[in-house]
Amino acid sequence: MSEFNVALGRYVIMPDHLHFFVRGDQSFVLGTWVKGLKRAILEAFPGQSKASFWQPGFFDHLLRNDESYAQKWEYVRQNPVRAGLVKFAEDWPHQSEIVYIDRA
Repeated sequence: MSEFNVALGRYVIMPDHLHFFVRGDQSFVLGTWVKGLKRAILEAFPGQSKASFWQPGFFDHLLRNDESYAQKWEYVRQNPVRAGLVKFAEDWPHQSEIVYIDRA
């Protein structure tokens, strides 16, 4: 992913939405990256209409200096528990970390 100036860290895939922790360099444009990600995932589902697969836009949250990456990750990681899909977050199979992203 270094050729695209982006690091995809931790993620959780829910039945109706996705959570990604992403970090890019100064030239990184999140909206452009999300658009490409949506396109790439849609291509894995032939015959699926874009309109019925993805909602328009996306929600992002920039971690501020006083926010903890670990706390935000724990909140996201608990999503399957809050949704009643598993009893313990670690039991949710659709989560992982691709690269380690620190706060530096």
